[in-house]
Amino acid sequence: MNNEIILKAPPSRNGLKEYRVAFDLLSLPLRMSVLKLKRLENIGQGRNVFVLPGFGASDKTMYPLRYYLEKYGFKTFGWGLGINKAGMDIKHDPHAISWRLTPPTPYKGEAGVAFLCDAMVNTIKKFYLLTNEKVILVGWSLGGTIAREVARDLPNIVEHVITLGSPLIGGPKYTAAASILTKKGLNLDWIENEVSKRNMLPLTCKSTSIVSPSDGVVGYSASFVPNDKRTRYIELDVSHLGMGINHKTLSTILRELRCN
Repeated sequence: MNNEIILKAPPSRNGLKEYRVAFDLLSLPLRMSVLKLKRLENIGQGRNVFVLPGFGASDKTMYPLRYYLEKYGFKTFGWGLGINKAGMDIKHDPHAISWRLTPPTPYKGEAGVAFLCDAMVNTIKKFYLLTNEKVILVGWSLGGTIAREVARDLPNIVEHVITLGSPLIGGPKYTAAASILTKKGLNLDWIENEVSKRNMLPLTCKSTSIVSPSDGVVGYSASFVPNDKRTRYIELDVSHLGMGINHKTLSTILRELRCN
């Protein structure tokens, strides 16, 4: 992608395509049952994968993806922070966040995601101190955004980060949630500016971003960082809501991790 791209939220017609998630959900029990019966290749070799949920989701939501990875020999872990509400549900001091922010006035929780990033950095650091083992991060939507920032801050611990339908530019500004958050009083321009500053910091680990041109939640144009030569971008025509359970997505994640 180049710098001339026009950033915008997904078109309303893409929202209708999110109903494709119903097919993923209906086929999921059968696919999980088949996995349970099969003897599968040990691709993971015990490697550690932390799986981060998207906005409004929790570790329970990520169970199918974790089960899938565990069947192929990975050790998986949740993020342990409850439902992902972009940090707006957790009391925090924006001045204490490591990003050295100047919070907007009035403050409505705009730095909540940065707060969650710091929390995950601490979680991964503690894990590394206990095990001396590197980790892989897989994040769905906002979870992927957080995963990339953790990888940015822990280049010697995170070996690979995979994002699924994550907004990599603008924060929530170019998503279907933008109008709702604006009505709540959040300064989305401030968030976009802070995301832009973070994107100037190098991401040195292996990086994969799975994006969908028909995503009904995250704007396709905001799914790519301009001039990003570190990240391998893979397009799959799947729904945003089904990204973490769709069979094509799961197969792609496995293929990317096999290459490590």
